[in-house]
Amino acid sequence: MQRARNRLAGDLMEHRLPSLCGKQALSLFHFSRLKARWAHGQACLCSRKAFALYEVLLGLLIFAVGIIALGRAVNNCMNASVLSADDARVREILANRMVEIETTPGQPDIAKESKIDSGFGIIKLVQKAVPQEMKEEDGTELTGIIRVTLTANWTRGGANQSKAIAFYVYRL
Repeated sequence: MQRARNRLAGDLMEHRLPSLCGKQALSLFHFSRLKARWAHGQACLCSRKAFALYEVLLGLLIFAVGIIALGRAVNNCMNASVLSADDARVREILANRMVEIETTPGQPDIAKESKIDSGFGIIKLVQKAVPQEMKEEDGTELTGIIRVTLTANWTRGGANQSKAIAFYVYRL
């Protein structure tokens, strides 16, 4: 029995595979199956938890891909935030000009261009007013209705952007 254990210990030092090799299976033939697994787990190097180089490299690859994806997601969020701020700024400029036209007495200008410095670039505001011919249900022609179109043009990242709003003004 002692001799079998000595032989087992000598064989186990050479064994590095995760399963029992043929020599270990023969030397452990006399032990019960439970004792054989216990002896294999105690003496074998394969039972120790260790990472191989390919496992570490695979983990680093997965980590790097995750970091790159996270960086791109943050970049997309930043771009969306900037675009949203630009859109809000232009909407505010258009709304302010619309209120100005609606509250000013008299006819709006037929064509007008103005440049507004928003602090983040120049926004070109184009105004066009056209008399609108409308009829009521009974055929009566309505006069004094003017369709005003405001268009804002600006450049963002080398690309031209524009936003337009159209509304009606009633003047006698």
